[in-house]
Amino acid sequence: MAIDAAHPVPPQLPRIAGRDNIPAHVPRELVRSIGLTFGPEFLAAPHEYMARLHETMPPIYYDANDYGNAWHLLKYEHAMFMLRHPEYFSNEGATPFPRDPEDYFYFIPIEIDPPHHRKYRAILEPVFSPKGVLALEGKIRDMANDLIDQIIDKGECEYTTDFGRPLPVSVFLDLMGLPQEKRDTFVKWAVDLLHSNDRTVMAEAMRVISAYLKEVIAEKTKNPDEHVISRIVHATVDGRPLSPPEIFGFVVFLFIGGLDTVFATLNNIWLWLARNPERRQEMINDPANINAQVEELLRAWSVTFSGRVLAQDYEMGGVKMKKGDRVTAILPACNFDPEIFPNPTVVDFHRPRKPILAFTVGVHSCMGAHLARLEIKVALQEWLRRIPDFSLKPGTRIEYRPGGVVGPEYVPLVW
Repeated sequence: MAIDAAHPVPPQLPRIAGRDNIPAHVPRELVRSIGLTFGPEFLAAPHEYMARLHETMPPIYYDANDYGNAWHLLKYEHAMFMLRHPEYFSNEGATPFPRDPEDYFYFIPIEIDPPHHRKYRAILEPVFSPKGVLALEGKIRDMANDLIDQIIDKGECEYTTDFGRPLPVSVFLDLMGLPQEKRDTFVKWAVDLLHSNDRTVMAEAMRVISAYLKEVIAEKTKNPDEHVISRIVHATVDGRPLSPPEIFGFVVFLFIGGLDTVFATLNNIWLWLARNPERRQEMINDPANINAQVEELLRAWSVTFSGRVLAQDYEMGGVKMKKGDRVTAILPACNFDPEIFPNPTVVDFHRPRKPILAFTVGVHSCMGAHLARLEIKVALQEWLRRIPDFSLKPGTRIEYRPGGVVGPEYVPLVW
């Protein structure tokens, strides 16, 4: 649905939560409470758990919990339809992050549906296009090797803090024009926002992030540079400058989206590599297949979900959903759909190429997808070239944080 991002108003979309608040149109036999992102069974092995949902849950069910009720989609075809049809499945109000209703803003461009979505996305097209991203390859490769230089002679590392986090986050901060020395502070803010099921903690994280970014925006307004935040601050849409809510909504969305997803993906991949030395050697022996390797690893270790709000009544897979219902595509589960990806839990580097849902699809597909693929490709190439043999540190117990981005908290490695 078309909205005026320059003059945002909070959408009238109450957040329904709990088994005591099941809408009358929801069949009781489709109601579940599976603890997705926070339950103990999920946190024990998230991707195995999501793969099993195809065996344990209906293709579409209504998940009720204390944080927010929503329809869940598990099938690839259902998720594809949702992502490609914003006329039914709107992004307005679909993100879970708390905002001050007196100082409201839309997350741009993710909460902007067609026809206006493309106007905002075009502002950063030169940066995040395949050509724009390719220009960063040398710098990413240098960063990867600098990080490896710091650990290679030690024979061990805590992968998440020594490589998995600093590589993509440092690339991101340079793109945004933000200070590298605040990297760990930024990550903490993002973790509080993305991995807490406590809306008070989330609200405080959003308050701190907002205050900081407003200072940055003011500085970039006075002193333009070539980086992403400055591009947004000084951009125009339909021949007019962006309004303050548009600028802020665009900057804060990129800030949140750029700090955790690639980091989590790398952590998942390296955990798998450490546990599967023969598959690691297979990759080393077939360097020309690196792009297919990256794509298959992204399929197997997708880390995010995609939410929408019904813009009108709609029936999918025999399930009648009503306008205002929230709908979430469980993207990692969709990438394990056995009807689309036979033997889905097997990592197969020669699997026939089909679009994966790691970055969603359609008009709202992830702007940073090309950059993420390049970062993962370079990280694999440089690490496996220099540290081909490694394993988990003996006695390691892998743990996962609750939240909407799925990855192990620590991955201690030895070689």
